[in-house]
Amino acid sequence: MPANFNEQQAPLVERLLFSSRPLWIIAFTLLTLFLGYHASQVRPEASFTKMIPTNHEFIQNYFKHQDDLASLGNVVRIAVESKNGDIFTAEYQKTLQEITDEVFFIPGVNRSGLRSVWTPNVRWSEVTEEGFVGGPVIPDSWDASEESLEQLRTNILKSGEVGNLVANNFESALIYVPLDETNPDTGEPLDYQQFSEQLERLVRDKYQSEDVAIHITGFAKVIGDLIEGAQQVGLFFLLALGITLVMLFGYCRCWRSALSVLGCSIIAVIWQLGIIKLIGSGINPYSMLVPFLVFAIGVSHGVQIINALGNFRVDGFDKTQAARLAFRSLYIAGFVALVSDAIGFTTLMVIDIEVIQELAIAASIGVAVVVLTNLGLLPILMSYFGVSDRGINYQTKVRQEEHGVLHFFARFAQPKWAYGAIGVALVMLCWGLYYGQQMKIGDLDAGAPELRPDSRYNLDNKFIVDNYSSSTDIFVVMAETAPEMCIAYDNLEVMDRFSWHMENTPGVQDVKSIVYVAKMGGFGLNEGNLKWYSLNRNKYVINANVNRAPPGLINPDCSMAPIIIYLNDHKAETLKQVVASVHEFNSQYQEEGLELLMAAGNSGIEAATNAVIETAQVKMLLWVYGVVIVLCFIAFRSIRTVLCIVLPLAFTTVMSQGLMAVLGIGVKVATLPVIALGVGIGVDYGIYIYTKVKEGLQQGMPLYETYQMALESTGKAVGFTGLTLAIGVATWMFSPIKFQADMGILLTFMFLWNMLGALILIPALARLFRVGSVHKK
Repeated sequence: MPANFNEQQAPLVERLLFSSRPLWIIAFTLLTLFLGYHASQVRPEASFTKMIPTNHEFIQNYFKHQDDLASLGNVVRIAVESKNGDIFTAEYQKTLQEITDEVFFIPGVNRSGLRSVWTPNVRWSEVTEEGFVGGPVIPDSWDASEESLEQLRTNILKSGEVGNLVANNFESALIYVPLDETNPDTGEPLDYQQFSEQLERLVRDKYQSEDVAIHITGFAKVIGDLIEGAQQVGLFFLLALGITLVMLFGYCRCWRSALSVLGCSIIAVIWQLGIIKLIGSGINPYSMLVPFLVFAIGVSHGVQIINALGNFRVDGFDKTQAARLAFRSLYIAGFVALVSDAIGFTTLMVIDIEVIQELAIAASIGVAVVVLTNLGLLPILMSYFGVSDRGINYQTKVRQEEHGVLHFFARFAQPKWAYGAIGVALVMLCWGLYYGQQMKIGDLDAGAPELRPDSRYNLDNKFIVDNYSSSTDIFVVMAETAPEMCIAYDNLEVMDRFSWHMENTPGVQDVKSIVYVAKMGGFGLNEGNLKWYSLNRNKYVINANVNRAPPGLINPDCSMAPIIIYLNDHKAETLKQVVASVHEFNSQYQEEGLELLMAAGNSGIEAATNAVIETAQVKMLLWVYGVVIVLCFIAFRSIRTVLCIVLPLAFTTVMSQGLMAVLGIGVKVATLPVIALGVGIGVDYGIYIYTKVKEGLQQGMPLYETYQMALESTGKAVGFTGLTLAIGVATWMFSPIKFQADMGILLTFMFLWNMLGALILIPALARLFRVGSVHKK
């Protein structure tokens, strides 16, 4: 027979919750409907500026000259390939003209910077005995005749655009499309999903045929493809729901309990999405994991509730008393764990990249609502539904049987097994530390590493890289001077030396700047005599030489001249070499009146992002572990207890870093938050287990028996939760988005190892540190 249910022992929060159950259910229902309406309006979004560290020195320099660098910032490239020979046919040119015109009118395109052989800003020039002559590549007399096509061929050869706007094999031509961050029609930030869809509908779908192939690259297209692929994550989420429901039923053999846990966890996701919509935030490809994370945390805590509730029902308490006792026994541990999660997630705010900060806010909000849904609503619902007779019978049967798995884990509280486990953990820790030193910052693959190598985008990128000389990976150094001084001889001479210095830096293909134009001008104005291919000291000669400079190589008041550095790739090692080379030149040859400022271009911005991430990863780990340590100490008031909880988490973190190095997963915007999120969930396991261990030790029980009791009450639920969540998130490995597949691998690993670390290392470390009454045994 059960002990009498003592109402007087009920804490205030329990009395407040259970004394007005109908009112709470009505409030939860209304709030779910309200937030569900707003959650339904959440749409995937992305922003160029949100994905970069806007306060970094490089980005501040870029923003300072952003208007002058419009053609070198956020750019899309569209390659139009002729499958039936070269581009010098009337049919092909008609298609290229129509695509150029189509792109010109897409909202968000910087029309003044748009370039193709069909735009008037692409010109040819040649040197004659009379000096320079030239004109637009497509002449006014164009009529698509054979003579016009031959003239077009000649003009292209004279334009210097072979390898740039025209493929080296003349079988395709490029449309260069710079973008504005703000849609001029609406005044709103550019909608990358909509822009990408328009490119697909108005260009690829409309013009791709048996005769013409379309290849599109650029940041906007990457984001569009990511959003398109991320929408498939909904399918993985539904699959995870199904897997979790089946495993929940297998665990408790009660559909009421399984559906209640699943329902409360889904409600938590709905609330989280609704709240981020209300605060004006959104969800982007990098925060797509947050709803699943909230769901996972909800299931983790929900399983503990129904596990405790089932035990109390077996002890003979009625469904209301069992629900109250389950809440009473777990609300402190659950609240501490969730507070640790929430504050731990907010530590991601130290990373100066807005998408990560939004992820931190969304995750913290999600954890906060789990306190209400899975620690509040779930016990109330179960006080009405109760555990079914089948569930009670199954729980009784399990309690009477000796559970082999629990008996196995209980052994780790014994000296021989404890010290053996610690020895194995130290060996694995050394493995993680060794390989973790090889973990790289930034992208480790060419193209768009966020997407799989065989994705359409990366195949398009490969086509452009293989057929054009100009790299798609551009690093821009801004030569800043006083107004009207950017083409002064002394400044040009320094820029010339700098260009030579960078051309001899590993990873650099070519360097272009106003220096090249000044030299070519002297060469052209002097009948092509190579003796004049140099910088002239006479300012009037220099003015004449740069008179025909193409747009974008100097700004209107001649206070800044971009030096464009074309790279082999944007891998982290390449970017680090380029940045170091620029610093080396500045340290040796810095001239008064001229500053060489980094950095713009896609590779320059990525170099800044890598620098922030490299610094932030250490800071983030210090903060997240600092918060967990402080909160655990407040809860348990014991340094040795804190070590027992935190060391298994640190073990998993080190192992994860080693795994990233072995699998070639770089630390970047997409993967940086995963380790912090893994720590946030993993600490729950340790807190729940150690709460029960502490109860036994305080009663004077020896460690082995204490741990057996903890395994029976909370350990089973920890093991089940870790396994269920690992199986659910493992489905992400099949995502078309590579970084989400990488997240799936890392989270699966962390869920499993956090669970195993809690079940194996907590008793082993308790034995090692002689926690509680262990010294009496």
